[in-house]
Amino acid sequence: MKRKHQLISDTFKAKKQRLAEGPKTVEKEGPEAIESALQYLASLFPRKLFEDSLPPLILRHQIYSLVKDRTTVDRCLSQLKDEGRIRMFQQGFDADTLVVAFTDSYKSKVLEFVSGKEFARTVNKFLDSVLASCMDISFDKKKMLREFGFSDTEITQLVNAGVLTVRDAGSWWLAVPGAGRFVKYFIKGRKAVLGMIQKAKYKEVLLSDLQTRRAPHAVKLGLPYHIHDIIGAQMVDCIPTTSGTLLRLAED
Repeated sequence: MKRKHQLISDTFKAKKQRLAEGPKTVEKEGPEAIESALQYLASLFPRKLFEDSLPPLILRHQIYSLVKDRTTVDRCLSQLKDEGRIRMFQQGFDADTLVVAFTDSYKSKVLEFVSGKEFARTVNKFLDSVLASCMDISFDKKKMLREFGFSDTEITQLVNAGVLTVRDAGSWWLAVPGAGRFVKYFIKGRKAVLGMIQKAKYKEVLLSDLQTRRAPHAVKLGLPYHIHDIIGAQMVDCIPTTSGTLLRLAED
């Protein structure tokens, strides 16, 4: 278990290059490796599936499949967030599962989403004031009313616009408008990919074999996207063999 998720085989790297331009510095540590991993994972996001209405969404743990030092990943993501280059979201998953998006892409898609709608002005105000100065992933009523000057009506408009979702009484999560379909596809796709391994002999499969298989219909986000998910989420053990990396379902 100690070696879990720390081994990306040469076969995996070569395959990634054929699928999309993958990171060339994942063996290194630090911001450069994290940014390369983010760019690569963003390239796997199926934008056409959502009519290009969503920014590329990356799960934080997917980065762990590419950069083995999780502490470095978390530290660099925090730095990028503090610099305003990325935003993080708790998009309906459990507390430890965070979604990452590039700030510019997020703002662009939000503006497209609200264009011509009655709450567009309020959303623009939110982007210009709150998003530009506060890097939090949630906001309470006191801060929204007193610090940022939003009324109860405007907060309701932000919720209706999908920019905020209710966290609990008097607080809201920052959210990605229209991301509900992504969450639905993600959950179903993960289950289907794990099912592919579950059905294999000894509940294990070579990574190179899995990559070349035809994905079930439920895997709408693509096999590569989910392979990084299940490795980074520690749902499989990565075992080096003479034939390449073997993925074995992790024991509960």
